[in-house]
Amino acid sequence: MSAKHEWLNLLEVSGPFLAVPVLREVFPQGLEELDASHAKRLRSAYEEWRDAVDGDDADRDKLHTAWIHEVLRTALEADDSLLKPGKDVPASVVALPEHDTTITPELVFIDPTHGGAVLAPVHVFPPDTDLSASMKFGGLSCSPGDRMAMHLRALNVSFGLVTNGERWMLVHAPTGQVATFASWYARIWGQEPATLRAFTSLLGVRRFFAPVQDRLPALFERSLKHQDEVTDALGDQVRRAIEVLVQALDRADQDRNRELLRDVKPQELYEAGLTVMMRLVFLLAAEERGLLLLGEPRYDSFYAVSTLRMQLRAESDEILERRRASWSRLLAVFRAVFGGIDHPTLRLPAMGGSLFDPDRFPFLEGRLKGTSWRQHRAEPLPIDDRTVLLLLDAIQTFEGRTLSYRALDVEQIGHVYEGLLERTVSRVEDVTLELEAGAQAKNARITLGELESARLDGEAAVTSLLAERSKRSESAIRNALAAELEPQQNARLLSACRGDVKLRDLLAPYVRLMRTDPWGYPLVHPKGAFVVVLGADRRKTGTHYTPKSLTERIVEETLTPLVYDGPAKGAPRAEWKLKTPEQLLELKVCDPAMGSGAFLVQACRFLSARLVEAWAIEEGAGRVIDLTGQVHEPRTSVETMPPGVEMRAENARRIVAERCLYGVDLNPLAVELAKLSLWLVTLSKGRPRPQPPSRRQSARHQPS
Repeated sequence: MSAKHEWLNLLEVSGPFLAVPVLREVFPQGLEELDASHAKRLRSAYEEWRDAVDGDDADRDKLHTAWIHEVLRTALEADDSLLKPGKDVPASVVALPEHDTTITPELVFIDPTHGGAVLAPVHVFPPDTDLSASMKFGGLSCSPGDRMAMHLRALNVSFGLVTNGERWMLVHAPTGQVATFASWYARIWGQEPATLRAFTSLLGVRRFFAPVQDRLPALFERSLKHQDEVTDALGDQVRRAIEVLVQALDRADQDRNRELLRDVKPQELYEAGLTVMMRLVFLLAAEERGLLLLGEPRYDSFYAVSTLRMQLRAESDEILERRRASWSRLLAVFRAVFGGIDHPTLRLPAMGGSLFDPDRFPFLEGRLKGTSWRQHRAEPLPIDDRTVLLLLDAIQTFEGRTLSYRALDVEQIGHVYEGLLERTVSRVEDVTLELEAGAQAKNARITLGELESARLDGEAAVTSLLAERSKRSESAIRNALAAELEPQQNARLLSACRGDVKLRDLLAPYVRLMRTDPWGYPLVHPKGAFVVVLGADRRKTGTHYTPKSLTERIVEETLTPLVYDGPAKGAPRAEWKLKTPEQLLELKVCDPAMGSGAFLVQACRFLSARLVEAWAIEEGAGRVIDLTGQVHEPRTSVETMPPGVEMRAENARRIVAERCLYGVDLNPLAVELAKLSLWLVTLSKGRPRPQPPSRRQSARHQPS
């Protein structure tokens, strides 16, 4: 990423945001400059507002309103003709009778040249309100961001602003598409002026009236075209990281005379590699959401995944190649999540779950199959810190940007990982070379035996074979074969051949045609090595990505008639009646080809939101809700559900996942991915993973 767009790293983004190529087109010389006097005025107003908020000033409410208007008028250049109170613009008000609520924006941008048409609503909340946490809005329970998304879709307007004064959240939620939430923080506008310039460049009123192709909706639309490329590229990063991990495990197996992986099936080895990456994704998401111990000095220094990458980045490649402490650290945190930590200075409840079970893939700890992590000593494999850094980079960075797993949607993670379900591992029966290949190549590998056989038929046969396998032109192949071997290439090839000079000499003519690992070493697999290969086509196995925009619509259309009395009878929305909590929890939702669990995740969100609303209705009638979500008559002596809306939303998602959701898939890896997706969407501090319905697995592998 160029320095012009490094401000993207300072935003908190969930959903598909503006693509860097689109930003380059719109801002070829960089972001628009902000008038120095405006920046100074904003900085002064912010400090006055922050002091009032922190000091609980008697004029806090007035200063809060003044600060909001200062940003909208000074930074975004709105005047009285463009910015109106929401109550004065009837077209901006939306009634949601099924939720017993009406959404009226505090402010709204209008277009005075088109009869006051709504351009963008603005929702304003009190200082320090958590804009990502669930709140009560009449009968509706959701986050302020999600409420804005509902508002936008009802208005058929593509974007709006939500703010508490500190956080300024752009919500982009066009009808039929996945919502995006991008947040700026006012406290860093002075320290990182590029973020303020980005805020004003993208959201200033001049953007509303720019040429159509340069307005914000058009920029998002153009950016969507880059999303598939981005996701494929991110998936490719993860795939290559798994390949490197499998190669590292294979080298460790060679060093132990093939005893380490003797009873391990090739597919099991691939599952282990993918599982390591899924574990890391879970840990990053959990740490960033404050659900583990991130921030506790001992955890940060010896366990945390979020801090490890930067610790490794501070070292030189030479040190990373020689040091092997980080793999042991990963194994330690995997064990900690599974079995918990009970120590006077560090406590973490056990989360359990098959994802982190140390005995599922004991060879990752250097143990043989059938051994127990509680009874047998681990002998961590000699996987160097350089390899661990590669694994972390693969899932934490993209095009120079650091990915935020706090903001990343579960569906986005599923999109990346579903593409990996079609891979597997197999043993090669001969020395095998990885070739640099064209886009059309399906199997860009070739064995030494094939090359030797072709060489007997002459140089043309070798060229033809290499061109056919790599899908590159014969002229490119001939040029590479004719090139002289450079000393550094020669040394790296010898290292790839593990010091076998005879093998190095046999492969030397082909080194310029070979794919290299991330550190520039040619990829050579010895006979009997494990390598990642393409397995079954995922289109044939049903593991195909379903975008969130589609799951949202299908789940809502499917489940609405089941959670309300009225839709099935054709009653108007104002007459719909939400079913009781008991009736909602009796629903059973099964996805018979679940893939990464996209539909189950959305069903969990939809049903849990309705469950929270149903609890509120019961409490309004004087009844009591216990910790399991059960309803009791007034004055019943039970431990009641905590009143916090966000805590209730978390509990509801867990209860729905435990009691209502089922899934089946032909691919056992898809089952694990679906479990991960549901675990991520039900994460709760200090709580283990949700238990499957009736103590049976809600996500099952269906043998073919």
